[in-house]
Amino acid sequence: MTDKHIPGGSPSDDTLAAPGLTAAQAAERLQQDGPNSLPTDQPRGLWAIVRETLSDPMFALLLGAAVLYLVLGDLQEGLILLGLVLVVLALTLYQEGKTEHALASLRDLTSPRALVLRDGEPRRIAGREVVQGDLLILAEGDRIAADALLVQGEEVQVDESLLTGEPLPVDKQAAVDAGVLPAAPSSQLFSGSLLVRGHGRARVTATGARSEIGHIGSALEGLSAEASPLRQQTAQLVKTLALIAVVASLCLVLAYGLLKGDWLGALLAGIALAMALLPQEFSVVLTVIPALGAWRLSKHKVLTRRIAAIETLGATSVLCVDKTGTLTENRMTVAQLYAESATGPAGGGVQGESLGVDYARSTELPEAFHTLVEYSILASMSDPFDPMEKAFHRLGQHFLKDTEHLHRDWTLMQHYGLTPELRAMSHVWKAVEGQAHVVAAKGAPEAIVDLCHMDSAAQARVAAAVEVMAAQGLRVLGVARSRFEGMDWPAIEHDFAFEFIGLLGLADPLRPEIPEAVAQARGAGIRVVMITGDYPATAQAIALEAGLPVPAVAEANPSWLLTGDVLAQLDDAALQQRMDTVSVCARIAPTQKLRIVQALKANGEVVAMTGDGVNDAPALKAAHVGVAMGERGTDVAREAASMVLLDDNFAGLVQAVRLGRRIFDNLRKSMCYILAVHVPIAGMALLPVLLGWPTVLFPLHIAFLELVIDPACSMVFENEPPEPDLMQRPPRDVTTPLFGGVTLLWALLQGLGALAVVLLATWWGFAHLGEGAARAFAFATLVAGNLALILVNRSRSGSLVKSLRVPNRSLWWVCAAALALMALALYLPWLAGLFMFEVLPLPWLAVALGLGGLLVGVFEAVKTAGRFRAAGGG
Repeated sequence: MTDKHIPGGSPSDDTLAAPGLTAAQAAERLQQDGPNSLPTDQPRGLWAIVRETLSDPMFALLLGAAVLYLVLGDLQEGLILLGLVLVVLALTLYQEGKTEHALASLRDLTSPRALVLRDGEPRRIAGREVVQGDLLILAEGDRIAADALLVQGEEVQVDESLLTGEPLPVDKQAAVDAGVLPAAPSSQLFSGSLLVRGHGRARVTATGARSEIGHIGSALEGLSAEASPLRQQTAQLVKTLALIAVVASLCLVLAYGLLKGDWLGALLAGIALAMALLPQEFSVVLTVIPALGAWRLSKHKVLTRRIAAIETLGATSVLCVDKTGTLTENRMTVAQLYAESATGPAGGGVQGESLGVDYARSTELPEAFHTLVEYSILASMSDPFDPMEKAFHRLGQHFLKDTEHLHRDWTLMQHYGLTPELRAMSHVWKAVEGQAHVVAAKGAPEAIVDLCHMDSAAQARVAAAVEVMAAQGLRVLGVARSRFEGMDWPAIEHDFAFEFIGLLGLADPLRPEIPEAVAQARGAGIRVVMITGDYPATAQAIALEAGLPVPAVAEANPSWLLTGDVLAQLDDAALQQRMDTVSVCARIAPTQKLRIVQALKANGEVVAMTGDGVNDAPALKAAHVGVAMGERGTDVAREAASMVLLDDNFAGLVQAVRLGRRIFDNLRKSMCYILAVHVPIAGMALLPVLLGWPTVLFPLHIAFLELVIDPACSMVFENEPPEPDLMQRPPRDVTTPLFGGVTLLWALLQGLGALAVVLLATWWGFAHLGEGAARAFAFATLVAGNLALILVNRSRSGSLVKSLRVPNRSLWWVCAAALALMALALYLPWLAGLFMFEVLPLPWLAVALGLGGLLVGVFEAVKTAGRFRAAGGG
C-alpha cells in the first residue's frame, strides 16, 4: 500500500513530493554553511580557565609568598614556590578540562533536536546539524530548529514570543507555491519559535547566524545557574572559615612579630596559616564531582539539564511515572477487536463480537471487523507519529491491503482534535464528488459512547466489553462513524450523528527490566506511582505485572487507585490525604498531573515526575526533579525538565537515582575529608608558634600538601564505587545540612585526632632530633595522616578491608605519587634544603608511616563501634 492509497491527502501534497536531502548533500551544506548555532553559551576557553584559577585566593597567597621570598633574596625558595604554583595550576587546568569536557558533552545533548527527512527516511538529529534545504517534520511541542517555510500542515499555531514579545500564538498556513520567495508571513516559521498546536512539514530556508533570530542579534537564553541548598551551605561555610583565616592570620602575625621581632617571618607564618585554613577545594569538588557525575549519568542514557538536580535526585522519595513508553515498550499492537453487529430476523437485536488478532497465522479478518479497522485508520493521521495510530495502519496493511477499504484517494477536509473536555478526535473526508462527507472518530470508549448518544443498555454492553479487554492489560479505544452533507462544518463533534462501530484493544508489552527496577526503587524506600490515561483495569494489570503494591482482584473502594474523575472532585487537602496511599492514577488528564505533584510536595515528599507532552510541562517544572522523555518527548517538556531519559526507560530513571545517591555520597566523603585534613594543617601552622617551638610549616610545605589534597578530593572520591547499602537505605532528608550533626562531628573528630598525633610526633621529634630532622619527621607524619584520612573517608560506614577490595585506580596513583614526592623532599639533598629538612633516619620514617596506620586503625575502630551501636549491640 503506497502513501497515495492511504486516505489523508492535503492541498500541499504536491509540494511534499520533493524529497528531503541525502546524507551526502547535508554533509556538504554543513561544511559550507557551518553549524546551525549562534555564538552564545560557548564553553570556556583555556585562557578563561587560567584567569579564573589565578584569581583564586590560594594562588594569590602562593604568589605573595613567592614574591616575599624573592624580596628577601631567597631566589631558590621563591622560584620553587613559583614552580609549585605552575604545578598546582596544571592540576587545576586538568580538573577544569575534564569538567569542561563533560559539560560540553552535556551541551551537545541538550541542544534542540530536530526530526528531518534524510535519504527518504525520518531521522532525529541535533539542531546544530540542520542545514538549508532540510525538510523538517514538525509535531506539537517542537522547538523549530531553523528558519523554514511551511509546506504542509494542519491547524498549525506557533508561539513567536521569543522574537516578537507577543504572547498570543500565531496561525500558520502551508505555502501555496513553495518555489515563490519571499513567502507570505503566514507561511514562514522562525528559528527558536515553538509549535504549540498542529503538525506539518517545513523546508529550511536559513540556519545559524543567517536566521531571523541571528539577524536581530538575539539568542535563546541559556539556563541560569541554580544556587542549590548544598552550594548555599558550602558558601556559608567557606565564608565563615575565610573570616576565621583572616582573623587568625592577623593574630599570628602580631604574636610572632611581637614575640620574636621577625616581622617578615611573621608575615610568612601568617600566609601559611591562611593557606592552611582556606578550604578552596570546596569550590573544586562542587564543580568537578557533579559535572563528572552528570557525564556518568549521560552514559546511562540519562541527560542532566540542570546540574543542581543531581543533589536532589538521590533524595527522591516518590517517582511518578507514565505507563506508556516508560514502563512499557511503547510498541503498540492491536491484539483484540470488538465489533457490534445486528442480529435476529429483522436485525432487531444488537450484540458484540470479539476477535483476538493473530498476525502470524492469518492475513484475513471476518467481514464484520473490516469497517472497524477502516475507520480506525480514517480517524488517524495519514503519516502517523503516535504509536497507536501506527498500530492501526499496520493492522490495515496486514489484513485489508487487498480490499476496497484502503484503496481510496480521499481528501481530508476537517480535523477535530482531542480536548480536555472530550478525549476523542475526528476527521471529515471528501470521498466521491457529490456524495456526503465521511466522518471517522476514535478516542476513549466513554467519549465515543458519549458522541454516539447510546442508550443505557448499549452503554452497559460496551462497558462490559471494555472491562474484559482492560483486565487483560490492553489499552482500549472506541471507533465511530457518521456522514455529513454540505461544507458548513459543525463547531463541535457532538453535532455529528455518530454511529458506534466497535473497540480496539492495544497491547503494549511491559519492558522486561521493569519489575527488577521497581523492586530496587521500593527497596530504596521510594514509592512508585504509575500515572496513565488508561482504564483502571488496564492500569491494574500492568501495575501488577510491574510489581507495584496493587491487589490481583479489583476492590470496591481501593486506596491504591485514584481516577481522574475522583481527583476532579477532591479539594487540595483531601487530595493530599488520598495521595498518601495511592500507587496508580488512572484516567488522568495531563493537566491533572500538576495537582498530583503539588499534593505530594505538600505531604513533604521529594518528587520526580516523568512527562513528554506540552501539557506535562507545568508538572515537570513543579516537581523537584522533572524528567522528560528523550525519544517521544516534546521540546517544551525537555525545556521544563531537569533531566531527560534518552531511551524513555523507567529502569534508566532508577539507575539515575542510584547514581545520584552515589554522587552525593562521594561529594559528602570528599568534603568531609577536606574539612578533616585542614584541621591538622592549620593546627601545625599555628600551634608551634604559640608554643614557642620552631616553625614547622612554611608556605612551601602547604603548597606541597595541596598537591595531594586537590587530586584526592576531586579524583579519588569522584571515582569511589557506591556503598553496598546504597539502595537499601531510605531517601535522605533534604533539610538536613551536609555539615550538620554527625557529619560535622566526624570530620572534626578525624581532624583533631590527626592533629593530636602530628603534634605529639613533632614534640617527640624536637626532643630527640635536630630542628631540621624534627621538621622532616613532623612533615612525614602529616603526609601519612593525610593519606590515612583519605583511606578512612572512602567509606562512611563500611570497613577499610571491604573498601580495599573494590578497585579505585585514582586512589593508588595519588597515594603512590604522594609517597614518592615525600621521599624526594626528604632525601634529595637540594630539595630537602629548600624544605628546611635534615636527613630523617629510616626508622623514624617508618614510625611516621606507622603513626598514619595507627590513625587508620583508631578511626576504623570508631566506625566499627558506631555500626555496633546502630545494630543495637550496645
